Amino acid sequence: MKLGISSYSLVNELESGEMDILGVIDWIADQGGEHIEIVPIGFELTGNPDLADAIREKAKSRNIDVSNYAIGANFETDSQEAFELEIKRVMGEVDVAARLGVTRMRHDVASSSDTSIGNFHRQLDRLAEACGRIADYAAQYGIVTSVENHGYFIQASDRVQALIQRVNRTNFRTTLDVGNFMCVDENSVVAVKNNIAYASVVHVKDFYWRPSYQNPGEGWFQTASGNFLRGAIAGHGDIDMREVLRVVKASGYDGYISLEFEGLEECKRGTRIGLDNVRRLWNES
Repeated sequence: MKLGISSYSLVNELESGEMDILGVIDWIADQGGEHIEIVPIGFELTGNPDLADAIREKAKSRNIDVSNYAIGANFETDSQEAFELEIKRVMGEVDVAARLGVTRMRHDVASSSDTSIGNFHRQLDRLAEACGRIADYAAQYGIVTSVENHGYFIQASDRVQALIQRVNRTNFRTTLDVGNFMCVDENSVVAVKNNIAYASVVHVKDFYWRPSYQNPGEGWFQTASGNFLRGAIAGHGDIDMREVLRVVKASGYDGYISLEFEGLEECKRGTRIGLDNVRRLWNES
């Protein structure tokens, strides 16, 4: 297992200009992180090969891996032309991933206002076609592509599994975010048990939870069924993180674990504490 940090955890620093992505790599290495996951928010990699090269070489110089490249995508389009253009665009992002030197890449699949199971079944074949074609393209680089349980529409563990099974490629799996299952009101421990066998990367994220009738106000968002969540420092929230990590470890998973912090605390402090907590809980599990 290699424990590291998603650059998204430090997005406030990146967007404010307090740090650039090369500085983020230095900061992660200084905290004892073993890898960085690249999420291009606060900087641009498409059409910027020099920065991709600089990231790869900076990580190498600090003896940490560039583990995963995570981008957005949406294959639920209004036309066949738009569908093909989105596939082509994501294939271009696969080229970026290869330049970064990663062996893992996450792309989103769909974002729909109709999150019903009926619409999921109507869209499944088309989404699987897109994912399969991109996975086939990525295979030339030895890259495993993945869908994250993310965005309400394809977030529950059974929907993620259904897509993976329909795509039916050995290099298409899931970036398993242990916290995101809560957005569709699924217990994290149960969902991780369901999907850990399909994981290419594991995200560790924590949330505070409140029931729908106790609106806490600013800083919270609602789940699919109207409960409330707020990002927490890993190990401080309402997820049974000790048991989640025990399940991951007991499964034999030995890949990248990427901390993703999105709480209200100052991001460097929240990320540092979360990293220490995950390392401690993993060692105790």
